[in-house]
Amino acid sequence: MHAPARPIDHIVVHSVLNDGTAVCLRTIRPDDAGLLRAGIQKLSAESRYLRFFSPAPAMPDAVIERLVDVDGHDHIAWGAICTECEGEPAIGAVHAVRHKAGAGGDEMRVGEYSIAILDAFHGQGLARMMTAALLVDCLAEGLTTLDVNILSENHAALGLIKAMGGTRKEESRGVAEYVIDVAAALEALRSDAGARGVQDVLKQLGAG
Repeated sequence: MHAPARPIDHIVVHSVLNDGTAVCLRTIRPDDAGLLRAGIQKLSAESRYLRFFSPAPAMPDAVIERLVDVDGHDHIAWGAICTECEGEPAIGAVHAVRHKAGAGGDEMRVGEYSIAILDAFHGQGLARMMTAALLVDCLAEGLTTLDVNILSENHAALGLIKAMGGTRKEESRGVAEYVIDVAAALEALRSDAGARGVQDVLKQLGAG
């Protein structure tokens, strides 16, 4: 049984990318499996490898099920849709999955961050927009720290993590591990007054 909808789940954020393309952002729902599956299939082999550490053109059903198994607390996820594209396809998704409870049963305030964007929309500010929405949601749900595992050749993701003040922990077998302080990362994104998309997200989510 899935958790009841939260007020933020009813908000659809409307904005534009750096090139003026109209998009909207909203929380991912369990019935979004088809949208996510279609989006993953549209990723280039390189982008799929950077996100899933596998270039396979299609993800197993179990992976898709995990991606849409969103309750808004232990698994928070936001997706982006191109509202001016034919068929209004999903063009990106960002997730934060809470780590399991500690030995004493205390709820963890740490989760794992991941993001994927269709190749045609890279470099247009979408990653920052989606991440801003995710961070606002994380703070509301008590997630204060996010771990990130990134392939060392994923320069775009590394740039974003560093811009948000991510701290590098270690690197093993080509995978770099970073830690993000959620509140500090949100402030770093908010401080860029010229990032219209991010500012739209924060304003429409009441965090501007």
